[in-house]
Amino acid sequence: MTAADATYRLLVVDDSADTREVLQRVLSRQGYDVLAACDVAEALEILRSARVDLVITDLKMPGASGLELIRHVKEDLRDTEVVTITGYPSLESAVAAVKMGAEEYVTKPFTQEELLAIVRRTMERVAARDAARERLEAPGMNPLGIVAASEAMQKVMRAVSRLAAAESPVLITGESGAGKELVARAVHHTGPRAVSPFIVVRCAGMPEDTLERQLFGCAGRGGDSRSETRAGCLELAGGGTVFLHDVSELGRAVQGRLLRALADGEFCPVGSARRLAASFRLIAASHRDLRPLADNGAFREDLYLRLSANTIAVPALRHRDNDLILLAQHFLTRFATDIGRPVPSFSRDALDLIRRYPWPGNVGELQDRIEQVLASGGGGVIEASDLPEALQRWARSPAQPRSLAELEADHIRAVLESVAGNKTRAAEILGINRKTLRGKLKQLSEDAGTG
Repeated sequence: MTAADATYRLLVVDDSADTREVLQRVLSRQGYDVLAACDVAEALEILRSARVDLVITDLKMPGASGLELIRHVKEDLRDTEVVTITGYPSLESAVAAVKMGAEEYVTKPFTQEELLAIVRRTMERVAARDAARERLEAPGMNPLGIVAASEAMQKVMRAVSRLAAAESPVLITGESGAGKELVARAVHHTGPRAVSPFIVVRCAGMPEDTLERQLFGCAGRGGDSRSETRAGCLELAGGGTVFLHDVSELGRAVQGRLLRALADGEFCPVGSARRLAASFRLIAASHRDLRPLADNGAFREDLYLRLSANTIAVPALRHRDNDLILLAQHFLTRFATDIGRPVPSFSRDALDLIRRYPWPGNVGELQDRIEQVLASGGGGVIEASDLPEALQRWARSPAQPRSLAELEADHIRAVLESVAGNKTRAAEILGINRKTLRGKLKQLSEDAGTG
């Protein structure tokens, strides 16, 4: 989007009247609405009374510094971006400003082309953010295929639109099957990196050395036919997004390398001293709470703090009342269309059971159950008796207290039944690895033999 497409308001802050006059003239010619202030105090007064899309501020001014203005903007005006102007002796301060939240900086003396290029890039990010917000805040099914009629998911969509145009890492939390990967894709596809790859790395169940090579790549060793140079996901992302599924499963060594890549903006492939630019955006997801893992040393505190600065919490399906039936009907239509049969409808009793069932496997379980219903045939109306046995068994169970072990056993059996015994898929829905699932199944078998 250019200034011709939409009029953006810019605020120029500089104690030099000549600089303010030049900036106002150059930017106004591009179609921007340009305000000006001679110091931070005047700038704050303007910001209190007018919406501003971009602040362009000098750092060294009499009175309060540009850094204080940046701090105010980033803390109180989330929709306002910042570009800093600095002289060569203040380059270190400019870097500090960028770390504080300024999008970019330009050093004096600068050309008109340099200034306009920086402003244009920044306003393109603003345009991407605003466009994402318009698309994502509509109720019901949005263009990304996410059902978001519930207030809980509307909150998620607002967070997606807010973070889409940013560059910092994002942590997506939520139970297994809640839809964390879909939310991650929404962040990617509504941001400026949408034209670049979205690469998924599943961390659970992968040996640490294999995961390290998959992420960072590796350099081949001469004479070893089993070793070859391979590009890692961070390099293959090529300016796109790397999504780490189950980031809690990363080993400490890989956590350290990942943290250094984020901090330094570059990394080395395994077995190589060659430094590559870390031109990717990181989105991580975890069904486990990383805070306790950081407290007990299983997850690096510094990496946790960097990831958790921007967190999106995806609600469990049982907390998305307005979405549940929409999702069920969406899956019903999709699967019926896939197999070429007329789309059936749910009876009132079937809908009532779907609403009451707690859906411990969340959206993933709902999808599997609806596919199971379609695969079993049936007529034009799906009755409660046509729903999978796990739902009917739950409906018949007496409403009396049960032990946690009993609930877990029933849930494991129900999930296995819903995926036709596929242990890999069941482990994903349950949020555990295959080894843990095998151990639990062995215990269930032993308990059944002694019961």
